[in-house]
Amino acid sequence: MTLLESNIDKIPSPCYVLEEKLLRRNLTLIRSVAQRANVEIILAFKAFALWKSFPIFREYISQTTASSLFEARLAKEEFGSKAHTYSPAYTENEFEEIVECSSHITFNSLSQYERFASMAKDKASVGLRVNPEYSEIETELYNPCAQGTRFGILAKDLPEQLPEQIKGFHIHCHCESGSDVFVRTLKHIEEKFSPWFSQLKWINFGGGHLMTRQDYDVELLIETLQGFHARYPHLKVILEPGSAFAWQTGPLVAKVVDIVENSGVKTAIINASFTCHMPDCLEMPYKPAVRHAVTLEEEDLETARNTPHTYRIGGNSCLSGDFMGLWQFDHDLRIGEMLIFEDMIHYTTVKTNMFNGIGHPSIGMLYENGAFELFRRYVYEDYRDRMC
Repeated sequence: MTLLESNIDKIPSPCYVLEEKLLRRNLTLIRSVAQRANVEIILAFKAFALWKSFPIFREYISQTTASSLFEARLAKEEFGSKAHTYSPAYTENEFEEIVECSSHITFNSLSQYERFASMAKDKASVGLRVNPEYSEIETELYNPCAQGTRFGILAKDLPEQLPEQIKGFHIHCHCESGSDVFVRTLKHIEEKFSPWFSQLKWINFGGGHLMTRQDYDVELLIETLQGFHARYPHLKVILEPGSAFAWQTGPLVAKVVDIVENSGVKTAIINASFTCHMPDCLEMPYKPAVRHAVTLEEEDLETARNTPHTYRIGGNSCLSGDFMGLWQFDHDLRIGEMLIFEDMIHYTTVKTNMFNGIGHPSIGMLYENGAFELFRRYVYEDYRDRMC
C-alpha cells in the first residue's frame, strides 16, 4: 500500500494531492542537471503555480518564468525573485508593473519591442522570441512552430545588427519531448540563428524538456548542453520546463457518486469533472491512468458490454462529452469508492474552471511523514465572486 493509500482517510474528496516525496525526487534530478550542464532551470508557472509549495522549490531553484502580470507578481511576491517574463503581447496598462516584477523581459515581435523596450531599459534584461520553423510536436494545438503561428520572429525578419538593448533569444518548440528531439531541434536553431549569437548574452530554450520522465535520456541532454557551451561559451543557457517539475508528483482523488447503465454500458459518475478539472484529457487528448485499473484502448460498445468490471468514468457536469472510457477494474465499483487519477498536478490546477458551478477540488500536500496539509478548500463564494 502506498503512502497516499494508507492516508486516504485524511484527504477530502475531490482533491488534488501533491506528494512531497515525489516532488523532491523531481527537484533533485532537475538541480543535478542544472549543475552538471552549467545551465539555469527555472519553473514555468503555466504548468504549476501552487505557491504554498514554493518553500520546497526554493531549496533547489532560484527563479521562475511568467507569461502575464499575475504570474509575474506571483514570482516576485510569493516565490521571492523576479520572473523571466514572456507574453505574446503586452498591453500599455500592465507593462510598467510587469517590468517591476521581472528580471528578464522577452518580446514576441519587433513591433512590441519598439513600443515597450524603452520602459524596460536598465530594469530588466531584454530578449526576443524567435521561431526556428521546426518542431516535432504532433498535437497541433500545442505546436508553437506551426505554419501561421503567432509565436516568434523568423530569422529572415531579424535585422543583421540587433538593437543594442537585445541581450537574449527565447525559443520554445517542445512539448513533453525527449532529449533526442532537442538534439535534432538544436541543429535547426543553430542553422537559423547562430549568426546573431555573438550579439547575445543568454539563450532560453523554453519548456517541454521532460527530463523527469522515466524513459528520458538525461545524459544525452547534459552532453548536448555541454556541447552547446563549448561552441558558445559566452552564452548563459536557460531552460524553463513546466511539466518536468510536477511530473508524476500526485493524483486527483475523486469519489464514485453513482453508477448508471445505458445500452449495456456502465458509467461510474464521480464528484469531479474531466472538462472542469482534467481539461487536457479532452484537449490533448489522453486517457489518464486510474490506480488499480487497466486502461482499455478499445472504447467500442461491445468491449464495454462484454468485458467484466469495465466502466466509462463520467464527470458531474452537464456537458454530454464530460466522460472518458474504458477502464477495467478487478471488482464491481461501489458508490462511495475512491478513485485515484494518476499524475494530475501539472497543467491541471492552473487550467481548471468552474463551468456549471462545479466546485473546484481541494488542494493539499501529503508530506513524507504521512501528514496531510490542506492548502485550500473551495466554497460557493469562490464561484460567486468570479461571476460578479
